[in-house]
Amino acid sequence: MEKPMITDTQIEAFQRDGAVMVPGVFADWVDVIADGIARNMAEPGEYASENSVTEGRFFDDYCNWTRIPEFGRIVRESPAAKLAARAMGSETAQFFHDHVLVKEPGTPKPTPWHQDAPYYFVEGQQTVSLWIPIDPVEQASLRFIAGSHKWDKMVRPVSWADDSDFYDGPQDWTPVPDPDANPADLRVLEWPMQPGDVVLFDYRTAHGARGNFAQHRRRALSLRWVGDDARYVERPGRTSPPFPGHGMAQGQRLREDWFPVFTP
Repeated sequence: MEKPMITDTQIEAFQRDGAVMVPGVFADWVDVIADGIARNMAEPGEYASENSVTEGRFFDDYCNWTRIPEFGRIVRESPAAKLAARAMGSETAQFFHDHVLVKEPGTPKPTPWHQDAPYYFVEGQQTVSLWIPIDPVEQASLRFIAGSHKWDKMVRPVSWADDSDFYDGPQDWTPVPDPDANPADLRVLEWPMQPGDVVLFDYRTAHGARGNFAQHRRRALSLRWVGDDARYVERPGRTSPPFPGHGMAQGQRLREDWFPVFTP
């Protein structure tokens, strides 16, 4: 019998904690991802950012899968859609966007604690990001607050440049958490990983990442998916990613010509 890429126990952990690590799923895709990231860094897209670090380099870019062939292959041919659907408990997996993150050696800047959901124009119980490193992560990097996907209020979204509000006007958010200041109150999940391992996490799971103090760069590709119950939601300003001209209205499913649906 073929070994499942994700077990029932791992799915239960994802649903309970909002994040789980599954080893080896993308081991056969590491070289393809590496080639795609190299192409992306050589040919940055319109949303590429250097994140204004004072030491090292922290590059990220998103929404490039339609112009970078390697990312298109991963979306359409890899186990990603099947894995996403199984974890979400969804009949389908609809692709939202890709995101490349590269921290060079000697880049101490951490990624601030946040939830992805407030920045996006989609809501639902069925959401998942797949974070796939293609370099060894000896010291745990990506960190998650277990159970935070079930909080009553979403975490205040901020600009990473200056910690200012991402949206204008008063909003009903919960403050940005600091689990390191309250280790007894919040359980943090983090895993050392090998190239081709994957962390799955809910869009509502609060997470952050450490700086890169290793001797090698830390490259990762994130693939963001939604399930059957996901719907477009209006936010009080420009979302990230913005997808200008999408033409969707409150409560609609994401348009399938921009966000393809897979039935694994």
